This record gives sequence, structure tokens and C-alpha cells, in this order.
Amino acid sequence: MSVLVMKFGGTSVANIDRIRRAAKRVGVEVAKGHDVIVIVSAMAGKTNELVGWVNEISPLHDAREYDAVVSSGENVTAGLMALVLQEMEIPARSWQGWQVPLLTNSAHSAARIEEIPTANITAKFAEGMRVAVVAGFQGLSPEGRITTLGRGGSDTTAVAFAAAFGAERCDIYTDVDGVYTTDPRISAKARKLDRIAFEEMLELASLGAKVLQTRSVELAMRYNVKLRVLSSFEEQSDEAGTLVCAEEEIMESKVVSGIAYSREEAKMTLVSVADRPGIAAAIFGPLAEAGVNVDMIIQNIAEEGRTDMTFSCPTDQVKRAEKALNDAKAAGHINYHDLIADTDVAKVSAVGIGMRSQSGVAAKMFKTLSDEGINIKVIATSEIKISVLIDRKYMELAVQALHDAFDLDKAA
Repeated sequence: MSVLVMKFGGTSVANIDRIRRAAKRVGVEVAKGHDVIVIVSAMAGKTNELVGWVNEISPLHDAREYDAVVSSGENVTAGLMALVLQEMEIPARSWQGWQVPLLTNSAHSAARIEEIPTANITAKFAEGMRVAVVAGFQGLSPEGRITTLGRGGSDTTAVAFAAAFGAERCDIYTDVDGVYTTDPRISAKARKLDRIAFEEMLELASLGAKVLQTRSVELAMRYNVKLRVLSSFEEQSDEAGTLVCAEEEIMESKVVSGIAYSREEAKMTLVSVADRPGIAAAIFGPLAEAGVNVDMIIQNIAEEGRTDMTFSCPTDQVKRAEKALNDAKAAGHINYHDLIADTDVAKVSAVGIGMRSQSGVAAKMFKTLSDEGINIKVIATSEIKISVLIDRKYMELAVQALHDAFDLDKAA
């Protein structure tokens, strides 16, 4: 039989009634003849509660014990889902990460999946089990300890299982009914996309869209796993939700597919650093070691052997960045006159695979912002993305204006 992977997020399994509702969706797919692997998150709010308990006991905690505690939320959901399915007379059992086993490296709280052997679950399918309910977000380290994959890790778990088992599709059930051209809370004209290319979804996810976790999209693209984003709370049809797939499977696409934003951005500028070979490595090496996620980078024209270097990072990493750069300066690795942090900016991005073959997208974007009186502080581009940093107070206006300018409320 073909295998289908179905992932249910925290809001989809927030209480017993919602678990029953999710189980009915699983039953529909079993009736169609699928063997189903269900990946579940912890019930909504449980992971935050568990993390809070750990931090209350030990702010500087042992990461191995942190993983042992916070992974328990998914175990509860998996057991409850299996019980509901059994009450529906569907042969099902729950699986914790170590029972599969989902093998990871040893990076506790941010582990990477290394292998998912399929033998144990495949053998149970052969014996008549129809549904394997797997606790998401967790795995097993080489040392035999429970690991967790980081926030959003259940999405990654689901895609990894779909790849390992050659699943027909991976359905991600969440509290939204698909991927939109932008956040519907900001633009009433936002339109649900029927299909979106892996690369576009990866850019949107990395730029602030919260629908899918970035690592899950990376995995889906690498192994060509078809992803479908669906709502747990609406009636479904075969055309429901948004299909994330290869570019070749999309007949027609607009030049720009979506407008993404990230509210919590900061712009940091090193004023007057030496313009010499190796200066960029001397700056960004310590930032990388400190775990600072640098995005946009601008180096100004040098004058008299000195230049300014600007970069963006999340606002919650500003203090870490300041410490790394000040330590590097104290050690004599870099020298600058001043370090300025602007924490009142936002990033707005236009994304679309159509940019590869059509010119004028940047000009249109910049003119649209100019017409609204919005000043651009930093610009970064890739083959299918244009991002700008602007004053945060203009973020919603920028998103709405760009959505209108590229006619995203209309289908291709």
C-alpha cells in the first residue's frame, strides 16, 4: 500500500476533541487504502510550559535533561492519538523517537536528523498496523540520549519520514488553510495559493512566513517530497490547501508570488573599520561563533583606508552580536570607531521564481516604496528575492503597497 504522512501541529491537537477530529481525518485516508504515518506535536502551549519549568529550576540547564523534559509533550499526544484511533477500530500504535529509531547527531535542543531506518515500522505495517503515530520533534543521539530538533521540529520530522518511506505526499495540518500571498492579517487582499515552488516557499519561510519551518522545506526540496499545507478546522477536498512542489509542476506563475516580512530585525553598523584583506572574516567569524544569524550585509566605499560595515540580524541577537564584536575589538582582531544598533527596523521582501526571467522587479518595488514616502535603509537580493530594511512603523504600509503593486490579489 502507498504511505501517506500526516502531521498535526499543536493547535490541531490542543485538546481531546481536536485529537478526535484529527483522528477522523486519518481515518478517511486509511479508508482510501493508505498506510499512514501520523506525526504529532505537543498539545498547544505544553512545550512552552515544559520549557518554563526547566528554566525555573535551572537557567543554565543540562541540555540533555532539557530534551528529556520538553520531548515528553509529543509523547503524550502520540499516545492519546493512538488510543482514539484504536477506539475507532483502526489498528494503530504510538512510537517515540527512540523506538523508530529516528537517529540524530548529539546537538541537544538543535539536533539534525541523520537517518530514519524504516524496518521497524514497515514490519508492523506488514503485520496489519494501519497507522503509526510518531512523536515529532525528537530523536536518539549516538550516545543513546533523547534529542530534540528545535522549535518547529515536528514539520522537519514529518518531511524526513515522507522522504525515508517514499510517501505519496506529506500533509501538514495547521491553523491556516494554506500559503497566502502575504499575511491576511495585514492585507485583506491576500490570496491563498494553490501551488508554490519549493524555492519560493523556502525563501518565504526564511524571511518571516510562519506557515512551515525552514528546515522542513529544505528537506522537501532536497528529496522532492510533495508538501500540502491544510487547515485542521475546515472541510477538505482533494484540491484543498496549498501544494508545495517542484517548479516544473507549476504551469503558470506570477513574477512575484508573495510578500514576506520580519518585524523583529535590527541594523548594526561598524563605523570606520580598516579596509584591508580579511576584515570581513575578522568581523563575521566571531559573529558566527556567537551564533548570530547575519542576513543582509553592506560595505560602504572606502575613504582613506577606512570603511563602514552594516549588517542585519534578529533583534534578540543584538546583545550577543555586540559582545562578540567588542570582544574581538578588545583582542585586537578588529578596530572600529563606533558600533551603532538600530533596533527599530523591519525587513520586507518580494519573492518569486518569475524574477529569474523578467527584469524591472527591483525598479517597481523601489518606486512603490518611494511613492509611499518609505526610505530604504539596506537592500539585499538573490535570484528570486529582493529584501529591504525600512523603518518598522512603515512595515504594514509597505506590505500592502507592494501586494497591490504586483497584483497579488489576482491569479496568474
